[in-house]
Amino acid sequence: MIRIVTGSISFPIESLQGLQKNIYLELEASHEIFDYVSDLELLFELRLRENIVKSSYALNESGVTFTSFRYANFNPNYWVKSSSGFLLRPDVLPSDAIRDIFRNGSMYGFECSTAIIILFYKAVLDSIRESAFNYLFNGLLVWNWNADSDLIIITRRGDRFIIGDVVYFNNPDYRETIWRGENAVVLGNGKYYGHGFGIRTAQGMIDTLNTLRRPGATRSAYLLKQHSRLNVRHLYRYARR
Repeated sequence: MIRIVTGSISFPIESLQGLQKNIYLELEASHEIFDYVSDLELLFELRLRENIVKSSYALNESGVTFTSFRYANFNPNYWVKSSSGFLLRPDVLPSDAIRDIFRNGSMYGFECSTAIIILFYKAVLDSIRESAFNYLFNGLLVWNWNADSDLIIITRRGDRFIIGDVVYFNNPDYRETIWRGENAVVLGNGKYYGHGFGIRTAQGMIDTLNTLRRPGATRSAYLLKQHSRLNVRHLYRYARR
């Protein structure tokens, strides 16, 4: 349920179109209460979630490959590899480095949790002022779930997902560590995006993980009852006006 702390929604709901309208309807139908200081903050969340979905499709089409850290690669014009991830070069802007991943995907290779963090950054970049993005995320270190302290990710239990949430398909009998599960973005209409798997239904994600189990495995992969989301109120302070 949507609740505006300072009053009611002042814009006509019918003015919402496409993905933003679908996100609004899912927020409103949820048993969870989504509080906003104003309807502008609500609109910011709709736009941010829409940009998460758009970034998912863009990353899927970028040419980025799926690989482990041992074989990972990032464009050296923007990133330097360290023992704990890929560090932003001091002579480039965070906004330019994030955009380069989507523009020159063939120069990049990483695993699924890194993909989630990267598409989160891209969605935030498309939702807030660019100057604020470069201020907040100067000195990025990217790998796995490593994220800047200003990219606040909230993970909670529950199986009522909203478009733009990130979920996890667990694979308990994985054959190799890299296939222990798959992080995926909820795209709507029963579809999910997972780096290395592409766009599939939930059953499609599970079926693919089941082909990556060790010999003699008996336990199926499954969708965990949890979701991860960005802290909207924190980011809203930097929203484009």
